[in-house]
Amino acid sequence: MTQSSSRRDWLMRAPESRRLERIEAYFSGHGYTTHRHDTYAIGFTLSGVQSFNYRHSKRHSQPGGTIVLHPDEVHDGEAGTSDGFRYRMSYIEPSLIQQVLGGKPLPFIEGGLSNDLRLNIATRRLLGSLEHGLDPLEEEDAIYDVAQALSVAAGGQRGRRLIDYPAAERARLLIHDALDQPITLDDLVQASGRDRWSLSRDFRALYGTSPYRYITQRRLNEARRLVLHGVPLSEAAVACGFFDQSHMTRLHTQAFGISPARWLKMLR
Repeated sequence: MTQSSSRRDWLMRAPESRRLERIEAYFSGHGYTTHRHDTYAIGFTLSGVQSFNYRHSKRHSQPGGTIVLHPDEVHDGEAGTSDGFRYRMSYIEPSLIQQVLGGKPLPFIEGGLSNDLRLNIATRRLLGSLEHGLDPLEEEDAIYDVAQALSVAAGGQRGRRLIDYPAAERARLLIHDALDQPITLDDLVQASGRDRWSLSRDFRALYGTSPYRYITQRRLNEARRLVLHGVPLSEAAVACGFFDQSHMTRLHTQAFGISPARWLKMLR
């Protein structure tokens, strides 16, 4: 796990995993500008007050509870006091949750904060130690526990009940197979066997975001992987299907609330 600092702020990433991302960070004041990503952000505050705007209200997370930010929900992040805040967070793709829940609408935690004990225990297990990578079976078990606890903590499910999960999953897998090519909605319709509006609705219900933003996020994640392996930002942008570095920077900031250059600098 790598720790660096830029003045007082720092960010640490757990060893790379193909299944999810886990981090610990400290911010003395402003953390992230308004953004949204297509993963769940599930974690907890270790110290201080972690404040964020979420669904038209100001939220304040303190040690003891669990933060659950739903995919595609706009939010930001900053310190609620002059002491700053330190936190751990996991970023989990909704497709992993769906592998456990089997096609139910995604669990939604109202307000982005939960005091559910089972969910807190499952989250702390997932984020218990960032120094070492999780054993593959340990990781599978931890994801399963988080998904089940999340479903229970959410209570009643929101969204439509009649959803064609296999069709939407066929479209999602096509995206992963064709990231280096232009992908159209017609391509996804053909792969799924559904009409475009039914597919779009089902995709959002199952994976928490639109097909377009899902594709963009996958390309941003690949660009992050490349720059972490030493590829210049300008080259990574073009290799991942963006027009240029400024195009990637704009979309990265919209997705993560931080520019790729600042993110990379904090890691280094």
